[in-house]
Amino acid sequence: MMTAIGNGSLIYCAQPEFDCAKTWSTKLGVLKLGACNCSLGFNITGTSFLAHTETCTTSRINGKAGCNSNDEMTVNDCRSFSGKSIPRMSTNWNSANIVWHKCSVEKSDREELLKQRGCVIWITGLSGSGKSTVACALSRGLHARGKLTYILDGDNVRHGLNRDLSFAAEDRAENIRRIGEVAKLLADAGVICIASLISPYRKERDACRALLPEGDFIEVFMDVPLHVCEARDPKGLYKLARAGFTGIDDPYEPPPKSEIVLRQNQGLCDSPNDLADVVISYLDKKGYLKA
Repeated sequence: MMTAIGNGSLIYCAQPEFDCAKTWSTKLGVLKLGACNCSLGFNITGTSFLAHTETCTTSRINGKAGCNSNDEMTVNDCRSFSGKSIPRMSTNWNSANIVWHKCSVEKSDREELLKQRGCVIWITGLSGSGKSTVACALSRGLHARGKLTYILDGDNVRHGLNRDLSFAAEDRAENIRRIGEVAKLLADAGVICIASLISPYRKERDACRALLPEGDFIEVFMDVPLHVCEARDPKGLYKLARAGFTGIDDPYEPPPKSEIVLRQNQGLCDSPNDLADVVISYLDKKGYLKA
């Protein structure tokens, strides 16, 4: 049974048994960049990056001299730029002298191609609440309807992109931040991105929400009691780490205004497919399943 609470949230119950075993790696991978054969000069020292823009130009763009990222380049001989056309450089965190390059193919064009709207479905809850299982069921359900999805599972991402991160507080925060940024890129590509991870703190989830346009971050809260999650314990983590585990010694901050809440309802529970259908119905109603 589905009921509404609070800010129009949908409430549904959670499946009693989910089986999702995961592992992780801590080995850092390093990718070396190849050399550029263009006459644009680079000076790379550590995290410092200097582009000598005065040595690179576009000789002709739509019959005009100079460079504008919105114009179509017909000849680019990498010799020099017109000073007036150089976009303003900016500094972001440890990256200096960077410029956003705008492309004429935008999100709306990709959405029209895919016949869907890109968004992020952020599934949060305790370990053992069924996040990964519901994420997979949701992906299968949308795939059956001809929709393109991609799952960013908290543990899976630690096999590659976040393999250098530990489970210390600052690294867990960075894990969430990186996933939020990747989810943003996938949504911009027109993909329905399903992020599935504990993400215990409201501040970090809200920071990920703020990365996307209004309405494109859909929070799904797996509201399953701790004792139920611990009884399932699919990865054995509650037994192995009773102390210092999120939800036991570390706090979990439930979302106050999730778009969708999936919860155990007086012992009456539905299958992962049923729970996924609740999310699909929400997406359909909000127009995300069509361009």
